[in-house]
Amino acid sequence: RSYRFKQGSGLPVRIPVIEMVEIGAGGGSIAGVDDLDRIHVGPESAGSEPGPAAYGRGGDEPTVTDADVVLGRIDPDLFAGGAIALDRGRADTAIARSVGSKLALDTPVAALGVSEMVDENMSNAARTHAIEWGKGLGGRTVIAFGGSAPIHAARVADKLELDRFLVPGDAGVGSAVGFLLAPISYEVVQSRYMRLSGFDPALVREVLAGMRGEAAAVVASGAPGAVTSARAHAYMRYVGQGHEIGVELPDSVVHGGAHAVSALKEAFDRAYETVYGRTIPGLDVEVLSWTLVVSAPGGMLSLWPGAGRTPGPAPFARSDPPPSPTSSPAPPRVTSAPPCTCAPNFPEARPSPVPP
Repeated sequence: RSYRFKQGSGLPVRIPVIEMVEIGAGGGSIAGVDDLDRIHVGPESAGSEPGPAAYGRGGDEPTVTDADVVLGRIDPDLFAGGAIALDRGRADTAIARSVGSKLALDTPVAALGVSEMVDENMSNAARTHAIEWGKGLGGRTVIAFGGSAPIHAARVADKLELDRFLVPGDAGVGSAVGFLLAPISYEVVQSRYMRLSGFDPALVREVLAGMRGEAAAVVASGAPGAVTSARAHAYMRYVGQGHEIGVELPDSVVHGGAHAVSALKEAFDRAYETVYGRTIPGLDVEVLSWTLVVSAPGGMLSLWPGAGRTPGPAPFARSDPPPSPTSSPAPPRVTSAPPCTCAPNFPEARPSPVPP
């Protein structure tokens, strides 16, 4: 068992996945001081059992939640709607013992250092991910979900020099809500090597038809009678390269057409240039695998307790002046939000390619 989980052991598995950047920054992430007298947060976590020191369930390590309690960002009497009483004294003690005393800092300052470090970890992950995929963060909106994300969203947005962040309803259980609202879908992946110089349109249509039949049968079991849609991609590269990119298949390839090969080559050139900024003339292109996703329309919105609620205020913007304590609040300003950068993920992101 120890060898199976050792870094470098095991076999690489090449399958399409949604790329997620995980940095170990959660409410239970444990804070400490390293040998260079620097505050670090995570990846070790106190989890929910015993949990942060403030939970009073036996945990004595300082966590991000403890820092938020010390800073007054979490009301000990209203945590989880008052269902869980937090112990401010235990949070103070844990932060002071493991961070403050080692750096000769007052407890609130030590707690602020923990908070700043976890916020920097999150913002740096967003910067790095954007750079890796040639994207800019300007004009985007941070969407905060997770138990403590709304507490840290403003500071993360500030570090990323973004003007807006959005806290959706039920942000603390955003993943569960997303699971309930997501349309039922199924993805089939099949390896079928083929070069464009020897492209066989009939064989490709046969392969895709079989994949669609398999995926449709699974979706039908979860959404009987639903009208489904399908999307197909090919994972392609220039002959001799070690990494491929995902290319959405043109209709002429999926349904048959006189110019299927040229249409697929043009789609590959566009996708390759998007990632690398150029194409390589004169080289043959090969397909390693094909993917097809069949999806049913989302239809469970009525089951979400948040459905039907009156929309809240628009996303916070730096340009919005703070409301006067003596004046009536102005109606919310409706704005459109650009794509999210938190948890950073771009639609075209796949296993990271390496330029030739």
